[in-house]
Amino acid sequence: MTTSPILVTGGTGNLGRHVVPLLRAAGCQVRVLSRKGGTPADGVEHFAVDLLRGEGLEPALAGVETVLHLAGGTKGDDQVTQNLVRAARQAGVKHLVYISVIGADTMPIGWFRTQLAAEQAVTESGIPWTMLRAAQFHDIVLMMAEKMARMPVIPVPGGLQFQPVDSREVAARLVELTLEGPAGLVPDLTGPTVYPMGDLLRSYLGARGKRRPLMPVRMPGKAGKAYRAGENLALTGTDTGNRTWEEFLTERVSAGK
Repeated sequence: MTTSPILVTGGTGNLGRHVVPLLRAAGCQVRVLSRKGGTPADGVEHFAVDLLRGEGLEPALAGVETVLHLAGGTKGDDQVTQNLVRAARQAGVKHLVYISVIGADTMPIGWFRTQLAAEQAVTESGIPWTMLRAAQFHDIVLMMAEKMARMPVIPVPGGLQFQPVDSREVAARLVELTLEGPAGLVPDLTGPTVYPMGDLLRSYLGARGKRRPLMPVRMPGKAGKAYRAGENLALTGTDTGNRTWEEFLTERVSAGK
C-alpha cells in the first residue's frame, strides 16, 4: 500500500462521504478536492480546486501517487477528467482509479457519451489505471422517485429498468481497488435485482404512504429503443452487491420519520 497521500476528487459528495472514512480506516492519508475546500480532520486534508477550469490542481497533487476520481455532475465530466489527467500526468501519478457508469459505451444519450469521453481520457492518459462501472445508486433512484411523486399523475416509460446498487457497497469496492495495483477495466458492479421503473415507483409510494396514478408512456427515439433493449443494464459478468432497494428504502424512510 502506498504511503503517500491518496487524492480523492468528489470526496464531499454522496460516494466520497463513504469512501474517505474507509480509506482512513485502512490507514491512508487522504486529500479531498472540492470547490470550497473544507475543515481539516485527522489524516484528511482539503484543497479548494476548480476541476472544470483545472485550477488549483498542482499543489493538491504534489507528492501524490494514487488518485481516486469520484467527482461528477450533469455536464462537463469529460473536461473535468481531461484536466485532472493532464495535471496527474505532470505530477507523476502512478495509479488513477475512476468510477464510471454501466452503459457509458452503449447508451446513445448525451450524458452517457460524456462519461465515455471521460473514460477515454483515463485510458489514453498514459497513467496506469483502474476503472469500475457501476449501476445507478439507490440514492439517485430515490431522488428521481421523490421528484416524480410530486406530480399528480406519474408518467412511467415502458421498458425502462434499473438495477440499483448501494453506494456504500460501491465505496467499499473502490477502496479495495484503490489499495490494489492498477487493474484496468474490472467487472461492473450492480445491485442484486433488476426493477421496472413502475415497480420502483410503487414501492416508493407505498413506503411513503402516498397514492398517485401511474400512466404508461412510450419513450421515443434512440434513447427509448436503447432502454427497452436493456443497454443500461449489465446482466452477465458482473459483481453484485447484496443490499436491495427495499432494504435501502426501509432504512431511508425510517430515518425520514
